[in-house]
Amino acid sequence: MPTRPLASLSSASPHNVMAWVLHLGGIGLIPLGLLDNSVVPLPGSMDVATILLAARDKPLWFYYAAMATLGSVIGGYLTYRIARKGGEEALRKRFSKQRVQKVLKTFERWGFAAIVVPAMLPPPLPIVPFLIAAGAMQYSRTKFLTALAVGRLVRYTIFAFLGATYGSQIISLFTHHGYAVLFIALGVGVATVIVILIARKRRK
Repeated sequence: MPTRPLASLSSASPHNVMAWVLHLGGIGLIPLGLLDNSVVPLPGSMDVATILLAARDKPLWFYYAAMATLGSVIGGYLTYRIARKGGEEALRKRFSKQRVQKVLKTFERWGFAAIVVPAMLPPPLPIVPFLIAAGAMQYSRTKFLTALAVGRLVRYTIFAFLGATYGSQIISLFTHHGYAVLFIALGVGVATVIVILIARKRRK
């Protein structure tokens, strides 16, 4: 089975990266997750790969959801660790002052939800600023990993299930309508999480 260094993957075209991931199967979702949750993300690549793999091998749909989640959590944790060492300066170097203030305010107010919700939603909502903010603000490692894993598992379970259930139909839907329908499906999950978190916060 051919392998390719992660560095060369980051410079390859999205088409070549996708072909390489599909060739490797579930294992290919690990390096893709490292890239997708780094400072050089490939927006939507993990979603598409998960759907295509689940559509191609329907009985293994949850395996692909789990591998996509694992790859994303590992990639997100590496970004978190780098930011944790760099502190808030790591965030300010990467993003504009206005963006930094907005991310920090969101994170200070919502904490756990500030990771769960972006982890569940597909592009264009970026998660990398929140990964960096979590590290820069020395957010609990356990809470960070739990939030990221929960959000990503919900997201990729939905994608994999849709891929396995509808196959070519969901791929066609993806092509013609982008993320519209998937946003609706994920929106229901996000709304549920937000309601639960708000209720818990009010009780406290």
